[in-house]
Amino acid sequence: MLIFRLVSALLIVSGLICFALYIATRQPIWRRRGILLIKWTVIAGIGFFAVLFLERLVLLV
Repeated sequence: MLIFRLVSALLIVSGLICFALYIATRQPIWRRRGILLIKWTVIAGIGFFAVLFLERLVLLV
């Protein structure tokens, strides 16, 4: 749980840094990298909650 929180926080912070660099430099590569990082953060979150859901489901059966 702690590792997931740390990884997700680092992904979000790095995405925000990429967006800040895009605003500062106006280079589209930073915007693309920021969107990619945020996308993978959302995918990781969905996967994490799917695992939690499946663990609870197994306990019910």
